[in-house]
Amino acid sequence: MEASDRDRDPDGRARNARPRDGLGRPLPYGAVGVERQPEGVVRAPDESLREAQRLLDEGKPFHAHEVLEDAWKSAPEAERELWRGLAQLAVGLTHALRGNGRGARSLVERGARSIEPYRDAPPHGVDVAGLVDWAERGAYLGAGPDTPETGGREGAVLAAPERTGAETGVDRAVIGGAGVLRLRG
Repeated sequence: MEASDRDRDPDGRARNARPRDGLGRPLPYGAVGVERQPEGVVRAPDESLREAQRLLDEGKPFHAHEVLEDAWKSAPEAERELWRGLAQLAVGLTHALRGNGRGARSLVERGARSIEPYRDAPPHGVDVAGLVDWAERGAYLGAGPDTPETGGREGAVLAAPERTGAETGVDRAVIGGAGVLRLRG
């Protein structure tokens, strides 16, 4: 059997070591990309929300999705669907920014269905009602496609608190308490 020249992690699992852009798309080997999120990091829920928020603030919803996916995989059984849904919302927004409206709609709708059961008693201050409304209105569809010059449409991913609300006309949903994970379209 011939040896594979696929990228592998230290445990021998196949991994793509190509650099990636801010929306998670592979770049050619040797290109300068965005630092990738380490996989399998177990964080406290508030830490996961803060880290995902930071990445969304930087216009990196794909990378935020990776943080939320780690939270999903390590969450207690009763919260797994919440974290999975949040990860799906972030990757759906990634698709919207890449110009893939169909993929965006599919993932955002799936994410909204996953978080809907938490509406009446949302863990960790997540604004489930606001997110489901955001998804149902298709607000994320105005987010893309991105451009090579900006890495994404200006302000399409997440709004800083001082740039949200009626004064800017920004439509947003707050995922977590204290302004955590404010997605906007």
